[in-house]
Amino acid sequence: MEINADFDARAVVHSEQLEWVNSPMKGVSRRMLDRIGDEVARATTIVRYDPGSHFSAHTHTGGEEFVVLEGVFQDEHGDFPAGSYVRNPPTSSHTPRSEPGAEIFVKLWQFDMADRTHVNIRMDDGEFVAAGDRNGVEVKPLYSDNRENVRLERWAAGATVTIDTEGGAEFLVLDGNFVESGETFSKHSWLRVPKGYDLSITSDDGALVWIKTGHLRYVTKPTA
Repeated sequence: MEINADFDARAVVHSEQLEWVNSPMKGVSRRMLDRIGDEVARATTIVRYDPGSHFSAHTHTGGEEFVVLEGVFQDEHGDFPAGSYVRNPPTSSHTPRSEPGAEIFVKLWQFDMADRTHVNIRMDDGEFVAAGDRNGVEVKPLYSDNRENVRLERWAAGATVTIDTEGGAEFLVLDGNFVESGETFSKHSWLRVPKGYDLSITSDDGALVWIKTGHLRYVTKPTA
């Protein structure tokens, strides 16, 4: 299966407009944003767990990164409420579930295979910091290494935003809205732009956005 698999092209999904598609596990459904592969896939997905649902135990050979959008995501390592940002590196394993129900934004098979760093951050902890010469922009770092930078950015109403896209960039709207290339992005809209893309964003009403940059220099297909 291939969905938005051309990483040299701009890709957009307004996920709230998509139907949920059932996964192989009862009570777990998905909205697919990009994908290379079938059940073993390099994938970016919004996943919904119905109350009391679970997924079978599995190992993340290529790593897993997720943001809890709603509810509480759970596994044997703990409870992860809305606003959690988690990185489970390659070779990690768990048995996901959610007693109250949850929605998560999740990325699979997109790690350096030598990475063994676990991250568990509550995104409402800590302070935003003004982004230097980018007026109307505040930043809260989540993760950074020599491959990628992951952060929250808060854009003030009326801001015009520039982003370094040398290594590509990806955006998920958590709140508010913005406009790029004449297209409006609202809650849970997703945008991916290729390396060197000429990006200019305006936000009339302000927005809170999860952002990853630099990572599109490293696009590989998953292995079994």
